Amino acid sequence: MSDSDGKKTLGLRSGPRSGQVKQSFSHGRTKNVVVETKRKRVVVPKQGAASGAGGASGKFGGGDPSKRPAGISDAEMERRLKALAAAKASEASEAAQRKRDEEAREQERQRRRDEAEAKEREEREREAALKAKVEEEARKKAEEEAAKAREKAERNAPPAAAATPAAPGAPVEDANASRGGGRPASGPRREREDDRNRDNRNAKGPRTDGGRRSGKLTLNQALRGGEGGRQRSMAAMKRKQERARQKAMGGVENREKVVREVRVPETIVVSELANRMAERVAEVVKALMNNGMMVTQNQVIDVDTAELIVEEFGHKIVRVSDADVEQVIETTDDKEEDLVDRAPVITIMGHVDHGKTSLLDAIRDAKVVSGEAGGITQHIGAYQVTTESGAVLSFLDTPGHAAFTSMRARGAQVTDIVVLVVAADDAVMPQTIEAINHAKAAGVPMIVAINKCDLPAADPQKVRTDLLQHEVIVEEMSGDVQDVEVSAHTGQGLDALLEAIALQAEILELKANPDRAAQGAVIEAQLDVGRGPVATVLVQNGTLRQGDIFVVGEQWGKVRALINDKGDRVDEAGPSVPVEVLGLNGTPEAGDVLNVVDTEAQAREIAEYREKAAKEKRAVAGAATTLEQLMQKAKDDKDVAELPILVKADVQGSAEAIVQTMAKIGNDEVRVRVLHSGVGAITESDIGLAEASGSPVFGFNVRANAPARQAANQKGVEIRYYSVIYDLVDDVKAAASGLLSAEVQEDFIGYATIKEVFKVSNIGKVAGCLVTEGVARRSAGVRLLRDNVVIHEGTLKTLKRFKDEVPEVQSGQECGMAFENYEDIREGDVIEIFERKEVERTLD
Repeated sequence: MSDSDGKKTLGLRSGPRSGQVKQSFSHGRTKNVVVETKRKRVVVPKQGAASGAGGASGKFGGGDPSKRPAGISDAEMERRLKALAAAKASEASEAAQRKRDEEAREQERQRRRDEAEAKEREEREREAALKAKVEEEARKKAEEEAAKAREKAERNAPPAAAATPAAPGAPVEDANASRGGGRPASGPRREREDDRNRDNRNAKGPRTDGGRRSGKLTLNQALRGGEGGRQRSMAAMKRKQERARQKAMGGVENREKVVREVRVPETIVVSELANRMAERVAEVVKALMNNGMMVTQNQVIDVDTAELIVEEFGHKIVRVSDADVEQVIETTDDKEEDLVDRAPVITIMGHVDHGKTSLLDAIRDAKVVSGEAGGITQHIGAYQVTTESGAVLSFLDTPGHAAFTSMRARGAQVTDIVVLVVAADDAVMPQTIEAINHAKAAGVPMIVAINKCDLPAADPQKVRTDLLQHEVIVEEMSGDVQDVEVSAHTGQGLDALLEAIALQAEILELKANPDRAAQGAVIEAQLDVGRGPVATVLVQNGTLRQGDIFVVGEQWGKVRALINDKGDRVDEAGPSVPVEVLGLNGTPEAGDVLNVVDTEAQAREIAEYREKAAKEKRAVAGAATTLEQLMQKAKDDKDVAELPILVKADVQGSAEAIVQTMAKIGNDEVRVRVLHSGVGAITESDIGLAEASGSPVFGFNVRANAPARQAANQKGVEIRYYSVIYDLVDDVKAAASGLLSAEVQEDFIGYATIKEVFKVSNIGKVAGCLVTEGVARRSAGVRLLRDNVVIHEGTLKTLKRFKDEVPEVQSGQECGMAFENYEDIREGDVIEIFERKEVERTLD
């Protein structure tokens, strides 16, 4: 092969090459143009120049100049040869590097192939072991079944048949092989099966069993949460891997069933039942459907159905009641060694204006009564007093007004001693009797304080005598009830009263355990604008501390602050200590019991249960009314006028007292209906309710906020403010009296006797009468009496004296009368003349 093969001979051409180009123009015009083409000269060295720069230089540079390309100098030729040598060296190094890289890649591919083959070989071995184990178990099972079948056949077959020998040359091995279900192949056959299995696995393509996701992850897929479906959790993936590992290690071991005690209330949601059994919700729903109940996981089932499902899943059911949530409240009895002495709780009771608060002020050296509206107590107050001897006494001051019966009853229930205050100048009054009954019902001892003994009209002996009528026998009357003559104004007998209280407390031996969870009674509750719901609590047992979690009635909370009767913040309150508690989630009812619990969840659960129970109780009370009863009530109330009102008070006890008083106002024709009562300021929602019902809003020691006042002005709702309960009751009575229909009274003004009957044209029959008594008036009503029986009642059409129409006729004069639309009059009939007038009625 020559060096010039495949290449054009290097040479010089004489001049440029010429040619013609045909140009085309519009309208079919053309033009031929002569074009000259010049070619660039390219110098290509021959292949023999690759031997090296020195050799090339010796050949061309120092050799024969006639063999060098034309127009190239020695320096240029040297540079070109050096560049060519460098290019050849670089190409050789790149080829060596490519070879080394290819060898490394081949080694890596071989290593991966070896690893894959080893892994595949291990997998085949595991599968073969598992298959062998399964086949062995199947073979054993088949052998056992065959043995059982042979035994059964031998028992059933006759003895001759059983003694027949087996046929010679029976294919025992084939039978055993058939019973065993086949053993794994060995040798070349097994290798062929392994190759075939590997080919089948390789032919399956990508996995479609929901395992690893294939393809690239896009932003939309990541934001949608996967490939359009619910993704498996990490726990589910771990469980799947664990099952696969156990399967590869020789089969899945059946885990032992965990039997649980499932607490089931009277009703339970399906999902909650599944959660308590630690079973899948779908399985529980499936079991319910198999039992004929088409329910979903959010539906409620009863305890009997739940019992069937729990037993079907192999668990034990424990029936519990909804009321069991209150079992967390500590109700254990205290040990004798844990009890310590506590201060007595004294409740001061008596008739209104008998000096209860003044007496307590004298003991406390305070001026409470001067700050009360109307000079009467309308709230229940709790105070603590330390006497000169160092004894601590807790006092409860109750209202004496008739409206505050519930407050007095609450005071008697939480007290240890009742001090019955009776004015020496007024003796026993209705609320005094009521206080005596409350004390007897509560079973607490009583001390009689005969107050106002400094007045000239005081008669303590009359008080003692009047108390005998109500089975209260004082010591001076040979009884067991202590009595002390006192005067809150002068301070007379106060020391003797305190001494009597201390003596009675010593007899009672009052003790409590301060080291247990606190328990107390709500004396009063209110909604304070700045502090929220506030409850006055008398701690009866244990110690209430700041931060305690408690439940009280239908409310719960965490003690945010404790404030004593002097307005100071304290960290804790022991037995017999009255405190204000802040931190409730709502306003409790006065009289509710406060209990401290361990966790907030327990408190919330108990409060929700109590609220639900109270709601169901109200619903049952309303549902117990039959349709006939509702119809009868609507018929009875058809002629009854109602006065709807809204009541907002400062404390719960006052609101309760007002509602109870309003229920007593009215009669068969009119009654007062309290649409809503609450604690706190008058709000805009109260105004909306009042507008819808057309009722006024009564505020007792509270005021309306700015939005409520603005709404009341726009909607024309009347708001009335009161600070004394007397005034509120009187105004409601006056308003209810206005709904009473006026009473019609008849006044008899005269009698007339018919002497003769005339018939007058255009008028009809006219009676000629003689007025025998009183006066006959044209505008009055008349009755026609015949033999003292009323024949007709109506009005007069005409009243004439002689021929003139007159308004009235005096007694002893004659006149003519004609009745309106009635002419059956006879001689001798008597005409009764009367007038009707309406008289306004008032409620008693």
